[in-house]
Amino acid sequence: MSEEPKDGEPHGGSEPARRFFDAAIGLLQRARDEDAETIAAAGTLIADTVASGGRLFAFGAGHSSLAAQDLVYRAGGLALMNLLAVPGAVGVDVMPATLGSALERVDGLASAVLDTSPLRSGDLLVIISLSGRNALPVEMAVHARALGIKVIGVTSVAYAAETKSRHASGTYLKDHCDIVLDSKIAVGDAELRLDAIPAPFAPASTVVTTALLQAVMATAATTLADRGIEPPLLRSGNVDGGHEWNARVFREYGDRIFYHQA
Repeated sequence: MSEEPKDGEPHGGSEPARRFFDAAIGLLQRARDEDAETIAAAGTLIADTVASGGRLFAFGAGHSSLAAQDLVYRAGGLALMNLLAVPGAVGVDVMPATLGSALERVDGLASAVLDTSPLRSGDLLVIISLSGRNALPVEMAVHARALGIKVIGVTSVAYAAETKSRHASGTYLKDHCDIVLDSKIAVGDAELRLDAIPAPFAPASTVVTTALLQAVMATAATTLADRGIEPPLLRSGNVDGGHEWNARVFREYGDRIFYHQA
């Protein structure tokens, strides 16, 4: 977390922006260097799932859903990644917004969602939860693995040391994953402090989490290509030929792309 400016340093103008960029860049560098092995392992696991005919899903509640959505129906991304949505918990579109936070603490919800979803043994689920402490992501990971689904968790491991779990087991998301990507985000998710502002501010979790997952997807695509398998990538619909390219991918992989089904 970036500390308050030293005496004589400006508080306004571009200074807060520079401090935030510096903090975010520092976190990205740590993710690049410290998570290199787990990024490679996660990318390989996704490539294995694609090659074996499995389907890919991503889940996140609240703002963690932003990183999940960034993987779905995305130019340059794998077409097989589907969003696993929990009604009311996807983002701030629900009213009141606090309902989404409340749903994250409801026991049994994750199991009900998984049992009525297309997920099956041999598939892969990316679960994103900054704190990893709420019932919804923990139960999601536990139940998914019981169904034979591989789980990649993206979380801040620091929360397990500094907060109390809200799941009945007392465990965290990180305890129930095949692979864990640690975002290194400090508890509270705010990078800047200032005496004149009573709360820390400027969160960076979305920046880091999204970068981690795009690094994983890049690894997966490259791994497939190295095996002689064309990765099922989407192209931008705003470039010539993009729609035709994507239509072909949807035809070839339609049984594994659920967001494109009528």
